[in-house]
Amino acid sequence: MFSLSELASLNQHQSSSKLLKPWWEVFMDYLVVLMLMVSVLAGTVLLSQDRVVCLPLDHTATANTTNTTNPSSSTSGDGALTRNTAEPSSQIPHSSSPDPRSPTRGRPTHLVYQQYVYISQVCYHEALPWFSRFSPYMALLQSLALLASGSFWLHFPLTSARIEHFLAILGKCCESPWTSRALSHAARQENLYAQREEAEEEEEEEKERQPTNLSPHLSPPSSPPAPHTRHSCLDSGTDSPLLRRWDSVCTVPPPSPCPSTLSCNSSSSLASRAGVPGSKRSVMLDSPRQGLHLDKSDGEQARALFERVRRFRSHCERSDIIYKVYLAQTVFKLLMVTLIVSYTTPLLDSISFTHTCHPEEHALVGYSTFECTHALASLLHKLLVAYLTLLVVYGLLHFYTLSWILHSSLRQYSFHALKDRSSPRDVPDLSNDLAFLLHMADEYDPLLARRLSVFLSPVSETRLLEENLDRRWGVEKLHSMTTVDAEGRSRLHLVALPRLPPAVFSLSQLHVLKLELITDAKFTAQVADMTSLRELHLYHCSAAVDAGALGVLREHLEALHLTFTQAAEIPGWVYSLRGLHELHLSGRLGYEGGLGRGWALGSLRQLCHLRVLVIRGMLQRVPGELCEVAGSLVRLEIHNEGSRLLVLTGLRRMAGLTELQLQGCQLERLPSALLALTSLRTLDLQHNNLRTLEELLSLVHLRRLSCLRLAHNRVLALPASVGVLRGLELLDLANNQLQNLPPALFTLHRLRRLLLAGNLLEELPVEVQALQLLTELDLSGNRLEKLPPELFSSCLELRILNVAQNSLGSFPLGVGALRQLVRLDLRSNSLEELPAELGYCSGLRGGGLLVEDWLLHSLPHHVKDFLTHPCSPSRPESDTFPYFSTTQWSFSSALESQI
Repeated sequence: MFSLSELASLNQHQSSSKLLKPWWEVFMDYLVVLMLMVSVLAGTVLLSQDRVVCLPLDHTATANTTNTTNPSSSTSGDGALTRNTAEPSSQIPHSSSPDPRSPTRGRPTHLVYQQYVYISQVCYHEALPWFSRFSPYMALLQSLALLASGSFWLHFPLTSARIEHFLAILGKCCESPWTSRALSHAARQENLYAQREEAEEEEEEEKERQPTNLSPHLSPPSSPPAPHTRHSCLDSGTDSPLLRRWDSVCTVPPPSPCPSTLSCNSSSSLASRAGVPGSKRSVMLDSPRQGLHLDKSDGEQARALFERVRRFRSHCERSDIIYKVYLAQTVFKLLMVTLIVSYTTPLLDSISFTHTCHPEEHALVGYSTFECTHALASLLHKLLVAYLTLLVVYGLLHFYTLSWILHSSLRQYSFHALKDRSSPRDVPDLSNDLAFLLHMADEYDPLLARRLSVFLSPVSETRLLEENLDRRWGVEKLHSMTTVDAEGRSRLHLVALPRLPPAVFSLSQLHVLKLELITDAKFTAQVADMTSLRELHLYHCSAAVDAGALGVLREHLEALHLTFTQAAEIPGWVYSLRGLHELHLSGRLGYEGGLGRGWALGSLRQLCHLRVLVIRGMLQRVPGELCEVAGSLVRLEIHNEGSRLLVLTGLRRMAGLTELQLQGCQLERLPSALLALTSLRTLDLQHNNLRTLEELLSLVHLRRLSCLRLAHNRVLALPASVGVLRGLELLDLANNQLQNLPPALFTLHRLRRLLLAGNLLEELPVEVQALQLLTELDLSGNRLEKLPPELFSSCLELRILNVAQNSLGSFPLGVGALRQLVRLDLRSNSLEELPAELGYCSGLRGGGLLVEDWLLHSLPHHVKDFLTHPCSPSRPESDTFPYFSTTQWSFSSALESQI
């Protein structure tokens, strides 16, 4: 038993699948039904009334006929006939006498009724041709085969899933409110484009008609009114089951372009043009946000439908299995029809009314030849002719189908034809199975493909995302995402949005705006409301700026960070920001990335107030033209990401630099171009391949140099020429290969920070006592076994001391003299006890002493309690010595500490 729900779903599937049946498929289905009816009728009549009636032939008539036709025939046949006729005559009963009132006519056969029935049955099987007996049943079987093969492509396992998915998506596209909105918007845009073209044509005609030498008192003739153009509505009156909108599905009626509205707009525009005859007309295009907005549920369903269509398209365009199955089905049915017609037509003549039967039952009936008649021969012949006629028409339709398949590009579908009918203009072309399904749907109703094109259009998806973006990213949400940095500046970071939310421009207190992976970041004139905006970050964003917004950014923007892939992605408006102070460029700026010599020469010339330029890329040379385009540049940073910087001569002309960073440039020696930078205060050459520092002597002219960073190189020895750098206050030689320190290093009496971590030092010279202004000393990661006591007696300004990860066996006495000490790191050494003098270093209280927990127990209790007691005063920060509390470090044993 079938339930009503199963029958309802079956009926719904059949009603939806007819959307993929063109007119010839529907016609062929009706033809197959008619052929079934004809075959069933013929078979029913054949079962109920089919029989033959047989009578014995007269021997005299037969003999005369035989003699007349063949005089030389043998007499044996006559004798046989005589015997055959004589024998039954002797069996005639004498008791039977004819009725005198009704004289007997005809030839008596002397056969009883049972003999007639017997002979009729025998002759039905022996004399009647097989085609007359079985042709209705064969026609029925053939019709059933054609009926089954007619919808095979809809039920084949490899194609049915795709077809059902396509029909479901098509139904959702027709039911979605966004479909009607998008088509209405496309129709309005097409109408406005047509009006604008019409206006331009009329203006050209007016200019041509206007005479060149027109007298002052004559006015130009008024142009005739433009003819009214009637625009048709998008929604057709089709009765497609997918286009029916039930009230339970969606209660909001989809907006559609009203012809009256369009005519009113066109008439009003014509009236305005008539009032001002010579004025130039302007046609305003619709805004993407005009009209009714979708609610949240409809917007989310439309977004999900876009994703579903995208995945279905990628799946269907990989193969053309539906096309191949449909083609094979058409060829199979055509061959089948050809075979049926070829063998049925010759056999049709075998159906006749009379038949001669020669049964081999002479001993039973006494006759050897009978004349039989087939009562249904005429009716059966007519029914079979009707069946063949329907079959021939069915075959002609298959010829048409096959020619349509072979002469049409069914595996390619283009929406160019729809573009002339106010459909989206950017719909991509389709291929393989999806293209074939759309061709089949077009034969049923072209409106279906137009509605599906809405969810294939990138512009339509962008408009939907924009509306959802305006609804989701309001002012309140943006305020909740705003953070405050250490400098007290408010920051907002937006990632992976289709465009810039308009609510951003209402954040008047925002200082820093970071945009990452924004596909369409457009700054409008509303950016004038962001009065506090000073810094802008663009990470892989294609930002566009209006003319009104550009003037605002020129006045207020001070720092700009750009991250890109190629130099061509840098927006052109960046080079016109005259008030910009800092510019950070991160991307491929080398020659192999498409950047030529003219980039630095012409692009940055207008940035006359630029102070800081940071480049993160793969440069091969430092352009000498930087001094011309950025004459006031004071800080230049080049992070070359491990690519070799070959030419540095351009630095010689940048005499105004006070800070220079060349990191990751694969430098092996100090550049000679540094001699010209007499104003240089900070030199950073970290992360290079420096092996020798013999060129330090040439830096004697840099009298203002106070910071020298040479960390993360391969320096083997520090030359004695380092002593010429009298003004150094910070020297960073961390992570090199130094084994000893020259005495000249300790003649730098202004040195305040000495960073020697990650080297191969085995001892610290006693001359370190000369550095009396030293405030930070980093000796971690070396091979020191002891520290000179003079360090604690002379360097009384020392505030940070890091000797972690060494081989210290004992800590010298006298550390109590360092009253300014606030951080002391003794971790990962071989210490067995700590001096009690640490209690005099009040700055170490509250976590300033970094050591293993078990080693703290070697101190007296009052000293340990004093040092571990929390203390709230702030501690100075160091880039090599981060702040840690004692609770963050614990070791289970002394052996683990030594390891």
